[in-house]
Amino acid sequence: CSRPQKVCLCPFLPVHPLKVSTCLYIIQHPAEESRVLRTVPLLAACLPPDKCKILVGRRFNEDRYPELATVCRNPGTLILYPGAEATNLEEVAVMSSSPSVMIIIDGTWSQAKDIFYKNSLFRLPKQVQLKPSISSQYVIRTQPTNTCLSTLECAAVALSIMEKNKSIQETILHPLQALCSFQLQHGAQIHHSKEHLLKNGLYDKPMPKNKRKLRRMELLVNNVKI
Repeated sequence: CSRPQKVCLCPFLPVHPLKVSTCLYIIQHPAEESRVLRTVPLLAACLPPDKCKILVGRRFNEDRYPELATVCRNPGTLILYPGAEATNLEEVAVMSSSPSVMIIIDGTWSQAKDIFYKNSLFRLPKQVQLKPSISSQYVIRTQPTNTCLSTLECAAVALSIMEKNKSIQETILHPLQALCSFQLQHGAQIHHSKEHLLKNGLYDKPMPKNKRKLRRMELLVNNVKI
């Protein structure tokens, strides 16, 4: 895990990489590489190298990423990104019997949105989303809403659905739970979602002057899906 021995997460990782047929392509925003508490390295440590491929960047085109372009054009490829045009992953998994490829964007919500909409390749695969049925356990980093998940959590839930194996989710979440526990023991604070802070009058930052951002905050308070 490349962490100090005192907070080593290796005992919480699976002894052997999980056997999965689904291949993940993690499209990582460059800013995530410098974050100390990022979750993608933990995800990669749980999976075989050929089942978790990480591409770092903001812009992806066919000339520079021919392999990715081929993947995006494959009818069996899915991209996990919520939206009005996204199908619930559970429905897709029921109809899928062959090994699949799934693309997941790693970054803040604004970074992920920028990558998704400014790269035409990512609108070729079938768009899927997860049902907001669980709350994030990544409590040492602030999420926009209570049901927004980290990249590792999204991958854990998605793989358990695609592989039809609930234990995959539990195995991948184990090192994340340990990470959060270690950080809380060493002085980190629990980060409630922005939605929780706004609804309970605990949001202590200046309200944005940008009308679009202010509108998004109003939607969070009023339980409107954004």
